[in-house]
Amino acid sequence: MGLFELFSRPALDLSAPPKNLPVERCEFLAVDFETTGVDPTKHEIVSMGWVPVSGASIDLSQANYHLIKGVDVGESATIHLITNEDLEGGIGLEQGLDLLLQALKGRVLLAHFAGLEVGFLNAACKRLKGSKAKVTAVDTFAIERRHMERMGTYPRGEDLRLARVRERYGLPAYGNHNAFSDALACAELFLAQQAHNPAGKLGELARLTQV
Repeated sequence: MGLFELFSRPALDLSAPPKNLPVERCEFLAVDFETTGVDPTKHEIVSMGWVPVSGASIDLSQANYHLIKGVDVGESATIHLITNEDLEGGIGLEQGLDLLLQALKGRVLLAHFAGLEVGFLNAACKRLKGSKAKVTAVDTFAIERRHMERMGTYPRGEDLRLARVRERYGLPAYGNHNAFSDALACAELFLAQQAHNPAGKLGELARLTQV
């Protein structure tokens, strides 16, 4: 394989729903990564969790969580409380990525501050698959920021933290920095946001997401 062919590979097509599809008919996958830092070009995924959302329902039977072995967590262990010893029982990044990409097929990636998840997803795809993923993303952070601005409230960063936003919607508190519970928390928040201020088409929400 020549260099031109390697670097001109098309993005991995995950068959995301069309942007003109009504939101209530879309399939979503709430995704969260715990990582060694916030820069996808130099930091690594420590764990990944995802939870499917269909209509107004969360499907926990298809939810998943994996630790990623072979990563040196370094000082990030003080944030997510995952140690190198914990990761010894995990799976490889490529296996985890394959499982996640399979779960994302036909679905919209849903995350709180989705740019981070999409950035790490694409970094892993480029490294292991040769190209980034062609994914549509919806960001509960961006949805809430737009809602607050429309209400005449201009939020500070802490006002848009996942736990703080959930509290305003009357949702229960979960522990932070666990990929599964954060994915579930995001899924629940999205349903609450849609119940309070429903969007019409998928494109309306996707346009808010900066990835």
